[in-house]
Amino acid sequence: MADDALLFVLPDSHPRLGAALTAVGELECAETPAVLGWLHAHGISGASERVRIVLAGAEVLVPEDAERLPVPLSAEEAVRVEHECAPQSVTDMECELLGFRDTTQDWQALVHRALTAGIPTPRIAQLTGLDPQDIVQAVDN
Repeated sequence: MADDALLFVLPDSHPRLGAALTAVGELECAETPAVLGWLHAHGISGASERVRIVLAGAEVLVPEDAERLPVPLSAEEAVRVEHECAPQSVTDMECELLGFRDTTQDWQALVHRALTAGIPTPRIAQLTGLDPQDIVQAVDN
């Protein structure tokens, strides 16, 4: 095994690049003293969404100010990392958008049912991410 991948801690201000370490499943290197010590030194858990991994050769994706650690991968692990790092297909993204539309299509009825059940408007806003004004308008319509 050579250094086949690069672990890095994604700074807070950056978009999600690479794959989350937890998304690729268990990696043999993740339990090594080197990786565990590196995570500890940076005060972060391997379960954090900020701990990312990319295959060797994709270092260009890693922000310059990110803490980095080269790690070895088995062939099977490298395939999993590659799969998780691959961009989502347009078809998959469109299906996700359609699913969102389907779940939000009748949001007014859901708000009415929640209000009838006694859930206050601020709590509905907190749980749904809806603007409280939209909730009030849904009730008035």
